[in-house]
Amino acid sequence: MAGGVGVVVFIVVIFIFSGLNVLNEYERGVVFRLGRLTPYRGPGVIFVIPVLERMRRIDLRTVTLDIPPQDVITKDNVTVKVSAVLYFRVVDPSRAVTEVENYLFATMQLAQTTLRSVGGQTELDELLSQRDKLNARIQEIVDSQTEPWGVKVTLVELKNIDLPQDMQRAIAAQAEAERERRAKVIAAEGEFQAAQRLAEAAEIMSKSPITLQLRYLQTLKEIASDHNSTIVFPLPIDLLEPFRAIAKAVGGGDKPKP
Repeated sequence: MAGGVGVVVFIVVIFIFSGLNVLNEYERGVVFRLGRLTPYRGPGVIFVIPVLERMRRIDLRTVTLDIPPQDVITKDNVTVKVSAVLYFRVVDPSRAVTEVENYLFATMQLAQTTLRSVGGQTELDELLSQRDKLNARIQEIVDSQTEPWGVKVTLVELKNIDLPQDMQRAIAAQAEAERERRAKVIAAEGEFQAAQRLAEAAEIMSKSPITLQLRYLQTLKEIASDHNSTIVFPLPIDLLEPFRAIAKAVGGGDKPKP
C-alpha cells in the first residue's frame, strides 16, 4: 500500500514540475488552453497544465532587423540599391501570436516592400539629401501596418544608397561645378569690395590733398626698401597742381553749354 502511495506522489510531483516554467523579465508566455487563448503570463514562475495547456514564449525586447539591399527605381528613373535597418518590439504578445503566423518574417517582408515603394515615389536628389524625411515616412507606414499584430516600429534608418558608376561621375562633376561657381562668386565679391574701398579712399583723398602727399611718400619708402640699388628722386606733388588745373579747365571747356 505504501508503495502505491509513493508511486502516486511521484507521479504528482513529476506532473507539477513538468508544468512549471520560468520566464525572464523581458519574456511573456502566451498560453492556449484546449486551443483557446488565455491572458498571457509572466514574468517569473508560471504553471502550465500539461496536456491541457500549451505555451509560447514571446520576447519583448527591441529587435534589430537588417533589411538587405533593395533595387529601387526612383521617380526620375534612376536605379539604385538601398539598404536599411529597422527597430521594433512586441507590445501585445497575444496579438503577435494570434494575428500573424510569424511576426518577424512578416515585418521583414513589409519593410522591404515599403522601402521599394517609398523609394519609387522619391527623386534621387531627395533620396540623397532628405534621409530623415524618408525614414519617418517608412516608419509611419510600417508601424501602421504592424499595429494590428501587436508590433511597434520604433525607428527606421537608411544605411547605404549604392549608385551606378555613371551616376556617381555625374554627381561628382555637378559638385565640382558647384564648387567652381562658389569660388568665382567669392572672388567677384572680393573684387567688388576692394573696388568699393578704393573708391571711398579716392573720395577721401580728393577732399584732403595732404593724404595723397603722405601716400606718395609712403610708396617711395616701400620702393626704396624693396630695391636698395634703385635711386629715387621724389617729385613734389605741388608741381603737378598747375597741370591738374589746366586739365580741369580743358575738361570743363569741352562740356556743351546748356
